[in-house]
Amino acid sequence: MRRLAAALAVVLTLITIGPRAEASQASPGFSTSYQRIPGAGGIEIGAVVLTPTGQGDGPFPLVVMPSSWGVPNAEYVGQGAKLATAGFQVISYSSRGFWDTGGGIDIAGPPTVADVSKVIDWAAQHTPADTSRVAAVGISYGAGTSLLAAAKDPRIKAVGALSGWADLIRSLDPNDTVALQAVAGLLALGNVTGRPGPEMASLQSKFVTGDFDGAIAEAKQLSPVRSPATMVDNLNVNKPAIFLANAFEDSIFPPSQYTDFFTRLTGPKRLLLAHGDHATPEASGAVGLPNETWDELAGWLRHYLTGADNGADREAPVQLKSQRGVWRGYSSWAAVGQERTSYLTKAGALQGAESTGWSRAIGAGVPTVADSGVALVSGALQGLLTIPTGVVTPLVDRSFAGVWSGPAFDRAAVVNGAPKVHVTVRPSAASTSLFAYLYDVDALGVGSLMSHKPYTFRGATPGKAVAVDVQLEATSWEVPAGHHLVLVVDTVDPRYFGRSVVGSTVTFTSPAGDPSSISVPVAA
Repeated sequence: MRRLAAALAVVLTLITIGPRAEASQASPGFSTSYQRIPGAGGIEIGAVVLTPTGQGDGPFPLVVMPSSWGVPNAEYVGQGAKLATAGFQVISYSSRGFWDTGGGIDIAGPPTVADVSKVIDWAAQHTPADTSRVAAVGISYGAGTSLLAAAKDPRIKAVGALSGWADLIRSLDPNDTVALQAVAGLLALGNVTGRPGPEMASLQSKFVTGDFDGAIAEAKQLSPVRSPATMVDNLNVNKPAIFLANAFEDSIFPPSQYTDFFTRLTGPKRLLLAHGDHATPEASGAVGLPNETWDELAGWLRHYLTGADNGADREAPVQLKSQRGVWRGYSSWAAVGQERTSYLTKAGALQGAESTGWSRAIGAGVPTVADSGVALVSGALQGLLTIPTGVVTPLVDRSFAGVWSGPAFDRAAVVNGAPKVHVTVRPSAASTSLFAYLYDVDALGVGSLMSHKPYTFRGATPGKAVAVDVQLEATSWEVPAGHHLVLVVDTVDPRYFGRSVVGSTVTFTSPAGDPSSISVPVAA
């Protein structure tokens, strides 16, 4: 696999950027080479090195690009070519344990993070890089690695973290509900393209043998040191200029864990959110195709690494793209929408006035036609082809789901931010999973999924009422006049490992003094 990866890197580099590598020294270009770079603990890192030519002798600001999970160092050669032509020294490398890089996959553990600093050290000795002006940039696994490295290495002055994570366990086990399809896909890809280290081997052994509780407990122990959210204080001391981008329907690293992380950062920062699934908004840009996310990031790097007065520091820090393709800018995450609260009624309505004293039971463990779709597919259809995950709301079986419908909008509105559901429930079993879905529904009852979120009770007291707060995933969704919102809560979703027991029940209630409600943020 190492030889295959090295050959692939060289071939793709020559195909993608060969003519430019031979450009005259009189015009901007770059040279390329494949290198074996010493990593942490003595392993070797397989890297593609792109050095500016025809642009003086440097030193040039350095961009280090760790690869995504399961992807070799050729991942970024297209974008790397653009950056090198623009005067950046670029090193794109395969992450530890994958393809032509040694070691084992440690799930963004300390050795993987230390490899970033080792690449910077090597660049200082073997390239015309200015290691006082360094950016760490990556997609997915490379994004998380870049953020973690910036918390450790103050030489990193800018970060581009695209479709990454801030909180690993919150991403893959949201509200104690394992993202089954995402986790299974990651494990399978890791085994095909890399060599699991002890951490990954132990987790997947528990996962494939059905010891989910053991796998979750172990993942929760591993997560803190692998989560940038736990290192915000370090990042706020180092103050790298952090550029975050993600997809609203990301089925591996959903956006709300990024928005919370973004809010806590005190240095220069930017957040871009658009519709799509994992990495779909920026994947084309990595190989060099036109891409608005990478274009924005390139301007960010030019400003914060070279001092270019290109206005990157003056643009609205938060940029949201609706499902209709409209970008809107905001001064902060708190400014994207104002909450409008509606109350759940026994009759299945969402109304402005409080409704209390009622109860309504559904059967658990039986699926309905409402679900969140297929990981890596449904979100991509939404982002690339504007095909939403849909449902015909009259067909949702009310015996197995709570359904609440709001009034029609008298004028168009933009739902911006993360809706929140507050409801009191009485599960009859110790373990039960709830899945909340918010739909934009037309006059015929056809709904488009705007947002969703799972929530699992584990070790609950059967029959005891529990107040539950569920923050759905962030969105930016234009609701046309005449449409209405529908909230569905059921107990099974094939994307997740649910805990609902067939034959058990869930009773929704709305006690006096604590009414069940949903708060939907709407742009001013």
